[in-house]
Amino acid sequence: MYLCLCQGITDSDVREAGRDGITRPCQLKAKFGLKQRGCCGRCSKHIDEFVQIAASAQEELALNSIQS
Repeated sequence: MYLCLCQGITDSDVREAGRDGITRPCQLKAKFGLKQRGCCGRCSKHIDEFVQIAASAQEELALNSIQS
């Protein structure tokens, strides 16, 4: 599912970032260029969604490594 049409960011992209340890709002904004030209800024206003998705992916990764 697309989370940002301006930059073409999907929930899968955000999960992958979370698995790479990118979970803080400033990190996510930088990674996906949410403050660059051509972006409407709506994603930056709703960055909490990105953070939740990324953090859940990171937690899932941690749980899977503990179980292995």
